[in-house]
Amino acid sequence: MRNLFIVLLLVVTALFTSSALAQRKAPDVSFKTADGKVYDLSKLKGKVVIVNFWATWCGPCRKEIPDFIEFYKGYKEKGLEILGVSLDREGWEKVTPFLKQTPINYPIVLGNGEIAGKFSKFNAIPTTFIIDKSGNIVDEHTGVMTKSQLEAKVKPLLAANS
Repeated sequence: MRNLFIVLLLVVTALFTSSALAQRKAPDVSFKTADGKVYDLSKLKGKVVIVNFWATWCGPCRKEIPDFIEFYKGYKEKGLEILGVSLDREGWEKVTPFLKQTPINYPIVLGNGEIAGKFSKFNAIPTTFIIDKSGNIVDEHTGVMTKSQLEAKVKPLLAANS
């Protein structure tokens, strides 16, 4: 029984240690919306921030947008911010018509490979980063994220004190 306790303690310690090592500071980047509003990640400390890299031509990206819209509706007032970072090479020329057809209630900004690389070396979209209230990246997810996945990952962070 004592050996089982020691093994369990070692496993729990390893999990907490690897979890802490996996966290890293979010990059100090700024994004601008089509209407000129600036979102500076370093100024969003105190909020839980979701940074979602996507593009108008990406089918899986388009599939997850309705869940992000619903999730933002329910959690914006509880300290959540979502930034949809379009990686469309044509920039606003491509994104603006898309947003007229598909209204999105969270800020949409433009990004590029340099900005994406400051987050990680991901090579597929959609890729979503979740940043805690202290400005640490605590999760990276490549592929479609559903509303239930977002809730499971973000609700505990919203409830946590910073």
